[in-house]
Amino acid sequence: MSVALLAARLLLAVVFLVAGLGKLADTAGSRRAVEGFGVPRWVATPIGTLLPLAELAVAVALVAVSSAWWGAVGAVVLLGLFIVAIAVNLALGRSPDCHCFGQVHSAPTGPATLLRNGVLCGVGVFVVAAGSGGAGASAWGWGAHLPAGEWVAIGAGVAVSLLFAGTGWLLLSMLGQNGRLLLRVEALERSVAQGEPAPVTVERSTGDQPQSATAPAAGLPVGAPAPAFELEGLDGQHASLSQLQAEGRPLVLLFTNPGCGPCTGLMPEIARWQREHAGAVSIVLVSEGSVKANRAKAGEHGVGRVLLQKKREVADAYRVPGTPSGVLITPQGAVAGPLAAGPDAIRALIATATAAQTLAAQPALAVIPANGHGNANGHRNGNGQVPAVPPGPATPGLGDPAPAFTLPDLAGRQVALADLRGKRMLVLFWNPGCGFCQRMLDDLKAYESTRQDDQPELLMVSRGSVQANQAMGLRAPVLLDDSFAVAHSFGARGTPSAVIIDEQGNIASLVAVGAEPVLNLAGHPAAPRNSR
Repeated sequence: MSVALLAARLLLAVVFLVAGLGKLADTAGSRRAVEGFGVPRWVATPIGTLLPLAELAVAVALVAVSSAWWGAVGAVVLLGLFIVAIAVNLALGRSPDCHCFGQVHSAPTGPATLLRNGVLCGVGVFVVAAGSGGAGASAWGWGAHLPAGEWVAIGAGVAVSLLFAGTGWLLLSMLGQNGRLLLRVEALERSVAQGEPAPVTVERSTGDQPQSATAPAAGLPVGAPAPAFELEGLDGQHASLSQLQAEGRPLVLLFTNPGCGPCTGLMPEIARWQREHAGAVSIVLVSEGSVKANRAKAGEHGVGRVLLQKKREVADAYRVPGTPSGVLITPQGAVAGPLAAGPDAIRALIATATAAQTLAAQPALAVIPANGHGNANGHRNGNGQVPAVPPGPATPGLGDPAPAFTLPDLAGRQVALADLRGKRMLVLFWNPGCGFCQRMLDDLKAYESTRQDDQPELLMVSRGSVQANQAMGLRAPVLLDDSFAVAHSFGARGTPSAVIIDEQGNIASLVAVGAEPVLNLAGHPAAPRNSR
């Protein structure tokens, strides 16, 4: 009995020692973990700091016989609090990160976490039940009376146990890796069978050495809710997605890494964008690595607003496979465009997010002047240039209510945009006489046939006659606007162009220009075509 009590105390002491040291090595993570259980920040901050100290005190107290009973009481109290907090959150359908062992190991809570804490609490109750005067043998006294041979046996037993534990961990890791590999092969086979693009292989920069990783389709669908997060900045202050949304501006999240060469090359431009466009868009870096490395990199180039993720948790939530990448989010918290991967795509994203609905010269765009007449097929003038488009009235931005309109459909019925509220729609500005539109017609028909519930419904706002629009053979509603005035009110200056309107009638994306961007906005990349 005496030896059993000693073993129970030493087991608890090791657990609390590892937990306390792990949390001390990541106090910021400990504070965030406490907040994740629903504790207010003003309470979570001192708890996150004091909890690892309490765990270490319990570990020390459990070793000495004179304080072992009180250490066991402390262990039971702490484990009981953990059990209650975990059970309440699981009952509410939440699985916060337990951060149980700090930097050593951290994972979302679940039934296994509850069971583990219950078993440890039972061990603590076993020691407490023995009474303050019967906490078992002294670790020092018991060890001093052991012969040398028994110490050798104990050492060998510990070594074998560690060997078995390491081998088990290695086997589990290999099985997990093998399972992920089989899933990737299955996904690849399914993609090939369905004629879809295969998953891509990207280079993840994780500091000094890039790591190759196979990633699923990059980026969240346009219009999807932006995953919530809360991260600590280089100044020690926390910032959440909801706080960034409260600024009332479109938000650009730039995913970077201080060890990523392209990220470093983009830093001077990021600093300039943050200065020049502060009133139009919020530009925030979500970076990896240490505070020291990020602080040095940001300070060198004058970059502000850098938030640090711990283990790519935010990047994974946003399906960002590599750095640098950018995501545009509306003030209402919806993804506003496809993922921008690489410096050039990020530059285009920033230019589009900050432009006051300017028209860029696009090779796949039929420009339609504001009066609705003239060069509708995108022909160039005698100088070989696309005619300039007169600036229109101010257009709404991301998150603003979509301009109201009422237009006739192909049966002559008047349809108002307000009648369609409650649906997420891809409003496609179209012209059946536009060669660029005709070349993407088959892709639109394929989209109608394969559209998933999480993809927007198609609404055509088209020029041309009833007969020309009926001949396209599309199932989507077609509203006629031969003056192109509705398109101009959205900031569209040619065909094909498109914008997403959310269920509340707000603009949820930038205006996509050209066939490929329009199809990407819908989440339906264009099918490959044979070159001739």
